[in-house]
Amino acid sequence: MKLRIALLPGDGIGPEVVGQSVAVLEAVCRKFSHELEAKEGLIGGCAIRAAGDPLPQDTITLVKAAGAVLMGSVGHPDFDALPPEKRPEKGLLRLRKELHVFANLRPARCLPALAELSPLRREVVEGTDMIIIRELTGGIYYGTPRGIQEVNGVMTAINTMVYTRPEIERLARVGFKLARLRGKRVTSVDKANVLENSQFWRETVTTLRDKEFPDIQLDHQLVDSCAMLIVSNPKRFDVVITENLFGDILSDEAAVLTGSIGMLPSASLGEHTGLYEPVHGSAPDIAGKGIANPLGTILSMAMMLRHSFNLEKEALAVEQAVVRAIEAGVRPRDLKGQATTEQVGQAVIGAL
Repeated sequence: MKLRIALLPGDGIGPEVVGQSVAVLEAVCRKFSHELEAKEGLIGGCAIRAAGDPLPQDTITLVKAAGAVLMGSVGHPDFDALPPEKRPEKGLLRLRKELHVFANLRPARCLPALAELSPLRREVVEGTDMIIIRELTGGIYYGTPRGIQEVNGVMTAINTMVYTRPEIERLARVGFKLARLRGKRVTSVDKANVLENSQFWRETVTTLRDKEFPDIQLDHQLVDSCAMLIVSNPKRFDVVITENLFGDILSDEAAVLTGSIGMLPSASLGEHTGLYEPVHGSAPDIAGKGIANPLGTILSMAMMLRHSFNLEKEALAVEQAVVRAIEAGVRPRDLKGQATTEQVGQAVIGAL
């Protein structure tokens, strides 16, 4: 197969971790006789510096022609004083809109070799294997009206949480279908005791389950109780579905289950091109030092092989190689090791 990939390394440690992910992908192509066509584009702060836009038109053209997009990270303190619509993060929000991706899959799996790195007790986290599916293109991040303005003589900030029934249904379908391949259990997270939006979310998810997925066990959790359960009893969860803001927060909280946020991959899926990126940020404080953890990006690339190219065997080979590299003791600093970014990538290639 010819794998057409758009690479968006982005800011901070992005180029370093994407570089190692590409090296592993090249090894996969050699091992399984695939051809790789990878073209690089700009996004975020580096795009602002080069083109004055966090998502230039050249990048939009590039990603729409690709079979999948592998991204590093966006964001840098140099741009913190800019208005929100001109900051690096706006490029990522626009990219999601351009690709029409609406479901963000964030697995949180605790590897036995890393259980001792979690701030939680081993018996709490060991055996955890959950996936949070976050809605990406609706909710309070995109709703209108929004902005900071004077209202009745008082400066006022406004953000609006908006969801339509089709938006909720398409996200819930992704969760229910994935649950059929796992433990057939879905937890839907909302704040239905306070928000009408969440009451509508809960009713829509329940109705869809009853009509199309009666074989799936569904329960509902308020977002605050779900946050507590993630750190007190994470093994109770299999597939978690939720809206944009809640999913953003809960999926980062789930990092404590894996030993480091540097271990968390993600896939953003829609109707066409998928977007794959690690959950961690751009970490400008360690950029260029060669100590960043590339495993979240490498595991994101494995998700790309699985979801965009239907290469399950190759995806599993990468995931198993990551486990073997960790078990062999090749760990970056955030996993209490001393391996450099390149050494971690080479260890995964060797295990592969």
